Amino acid sequence: MTRRPAPRPHPANRPPARAIASAIALSLALGAPCAQAGESPATYLARIAAIDDAGPELDAVIVTAPSAQSAPHHPGAPLDGLSVLIKDNIETADMPTTAGSLALAGNATGRDAPLVANLRRAGAVILGKTNLSEWANFRGERSSSGWSGVGGQTKNPYATDRSPCGSSSGSGAAVAAGLAWAAIGTETDGSITCPASVNGIVGFKPTVGLVSRHFIVPISASQDTAGPMATSVTDAARLLTAMAGPDPADPATAEAGAHAIDFTRGLATASLKGLRIGVLRRQSGTMPGVTALLDRALADMARAGAVIVDVDYTRDPAMGRDEGIVLHYEFREGINAYLASLPGHPAVRSLEDLIAFNKAHAKDEMRFYGQEDFLEAQGSTYTAAYRAARANSYRLAGPEGIDALLARDHLDVLVAPTAGPAWTIDPVNGDNFPGIGAGSLAAIAGYPHLTVPMGAIEGLPIGLSFMAGKWQDERVLKIGAAYERARTATLAVPRFKPWSPAPD
Repeated sequence: MTRRPAPRPHPANRPPARAIASAIALSLALGAPCAQAGESPATYLARIAAIDDAGPELDAVIVTAPSAQSAPHHPGAPLDGLSVLIKDNIETADMPTTAGSLALAGNATGRDAPLVANLRRAGAVILGKTNLSEWANFRGERSSSGWSGVGGQTKNPYATDRSPCGSSSGSGAAVAAGLAWAAIGTETDGSITCPASVNGIVGFKPTVGLVSRHFIVPISASQDTAGPMATSVTDAARLLTAMAGPDPADPATAEAGAHAIDFTRGLATASLKGLRIGVLRRQSGTMPGVTALLDRALADMARAGAVIVDVDYTRDPAMGRDEGIVLHYEFREGINAYLASLPGHPAVRSLEDLIAFNKAHAKDEMRFYGQEDFLEAQGSTYTAAYRAARANSYRLAGPEGIDALLARDHLDVLVAPTAGPAWTIDPVNGDNFPGIGAGSLAAIAGYPHLTVPMGAIEGLPIGLSFMAGKWQDERVLKIGAAYERARTATLAVPRFKPWSPAPD
């Protein structure tokens, strides 16, 4: 297999400029949301070499699979021959699983996560592993989205000096750049939807419990889920159909059998006519470019027959406060159990070991930011406080949040901009999130959340979020697909260079 980031090739050994230009041109075509078909694994691997390892050096892919080019075909299988990249906190039998940390650099478990096994059975070619915000962005303060000790800093293909958002940054950037047909990300709170939004692709966070989390490096048993990242709602639904289902090793999936359907069914004819769309205005921000795109998206949906309803919602600060308590407590329990169960001889077996490893390797691991979340999690041992926090945060996000808002105005779905435009990468000061969007509601409640591109500001993509209640995954995907067809905004294309004002 090929590990990255390896020492950068000497210029004489890099692909020639013509090959890089050709790869970028092809990426522009395949990275657009209208892409419907995948290329061969060999084509994608050549593109990874040309524009991820060389050229603009996106650093979206950490490792490629040794058998990708010789993967067997499965004629008639729903994903036969389609190349999929996997976020590097999800185990695959043929590649290490590092969560971006040097502490797990040699973590070759020899096992597939159930969702990966499901993808293989559906005929998908597992092309490689994507970079991520280290430990899925749950290590310390002032982190830079898309940076990990193993993979370096992922860049946004629309503007290579701009953030790819995190933690599924490599998955988002790779799909946008045409480095694979699609990718799998994971989310605890915003880690699929934000990277999808700023990289101009579709991302779907399913209901927690629809997809198994077994053999995925954990943060939160309450909120973690894997989900598809693709260039269209239909492709995301194809992936979800293959991934979803019950798993005895993950109790959260006990009800998944009743909800794991063919999610592509009815997408092509889904209509917005008569649907009531609730707009979270307070969560849409005041950035003129973002609000203009939102207004255009709402007008598109109204022309397609939807009824637009403004929703007045103010977030209770206790929801975020209590979410923090939940994440720290559940991370300590989850990561200790995961590390203790690893086969072989990993360098770390507990959160205590991780903290010590980072201190011992501070030059490589903590040059830019620390491990405040690890330290807080290590001390989060008060079960009664945790249970109270979980009950309260869930109540505010679910029953008194999304559920109440949908019921009050008889709504089918809630919408808001997913995030603002990508900000400048700054490893010293960390991320500068614009404070736009309402995805924490769906994340904390464990409800479905879809983001679909709705346009761009000066070449920087902006996504539109669709959220509904538990197990309403099919409804959300259908509404998103219907909007995708009704959309009139012109979508940006990756430019593979630092940001500059968009051409007139």
